[in-house]
Amino acid sequence: MESFKDLSSCRYEISESNDGEMIIYLEGRIDADNASSLIESFGSLIRDRSPVSLVLDLKKVTYLDDFGALVLVELRDMMADAKGEFNLKNAREEVLFVIDSEAIAESPKLIKIRPPSMFVRFGDAILKYVSDVKYLISFVGSVCLAFTYTFFHPKSLRMDDTFLYMQKTGVDALPIVGMISFLMGLIMAFMSSIQLQMFGANIYVASLVSLAMTRELGPIMTAIIVAGRSGSSFASEIGTMKISEEVDALFTMGFDPTRYLVVPKIMASVFVVPILTLFSDIFAILGGLTVGVFMLDLTANAYILQTLKTLSLFDFFLGIFKSGVFAILISWIGCLRGFRVKGGAASVGQATTSAVVSSIFLIIFFDSLFAVTLRYLK
Repeated sequence: MESFKDLSSCRYEISESNDGEMIIYLEGRIDADNASSLIESFGSLIRDRSPVSLVLDLKKVTYLDDFGALVLVELRDMMADAKGEFNLKNAREEVLFVIDSEAIAESPKLIKIRPPSMFVRFGDAILKYVSDVKYLISFVGSVCLAFTYTFFHPKSLRMDDTFLYMQKTGVDALPIVGMISFLMGLIMAFMSSIQLQMFGANIYVASLVSLAMTRELGPIMTAIIVAGRSGSSFASEIGTMKISEEVDALFTMGFDPTRYLVVPKIMASVFVVPILTLFSDIFAILGGLTVGVFMLDLTANAYILQTLKTLSLFDFFLGIFKSGVFAILISWIGCLRGFRVKGGAASVGQATTSAVVSSIFLIIFFDSLFAVTLRYLK
């Protein structure tokens, strides 16, 4: 047996037997001051003498902190690498309290989790889809009931919020709608003039631009811009209120969340989106007029007269009607996605993205339905 060796505030004595067992008797404190020195010293002993078994006698250890527990863990790992045994002996209760039993136990084997099979994923997708359809139906009913109540009780409509959403959806969106529509009219006029000039039919550029914008592109482009600006805003606003439990608070206070949050948004959208579409048509015609006057040698008077000759009230009101339907779809799907938010901030982002994508899909889908329906009605 070797005599005690002093190492800062800790002393230790080593005893070895013929069968390869090494016993280290520790005395004093094992803490941050001597942990690294103990690991280095004991590591050298294990490497040099290669014991079959290592036993730490902690009977005279008076203090052991997290760094002391780290010393025991490091010795355990060294013996495991050397394929030897590691044991503790005579540890007092206060020392055992510091030593986490899991820290000196064998590391658990990692269990590889198998990914779910294709059938499990398919079933999970079906259940989620059914749940979304059920909520969609209930939300449609809730919105209809809220509008019915508002119709019979007009004073229940939050006019201040309705005007605020009208400003955000309509007035604030006018510059971007006007700029994009002007450029769309300019591009359409320029591209069509390349072909029409070959036949001396420059004047029909006005007919093409005005008819395409009022019937199709004006409502669609305006709706897509509103979906990106306002639809996403509706989803993020309600989604944030949902995760912060403000929606639950409204319900607890006796307010109908649908009537309180959804009705003003849909009303504002239905009022201002058709007006935005009208401005979109005007700016697009001005874009075509710019090309007609400066590139096709047309007079402004001739271009405007050809535009008025081509357009009819049916074309004008068809675009307005489409934009009204698109406004309902955009605001409705934005509020729906907001109410479906669960979890944290990531879910709000997903709801916002889903609201925009779903709105654009529904806009194109319903526009195609209008086109097919009008084709067979004629």
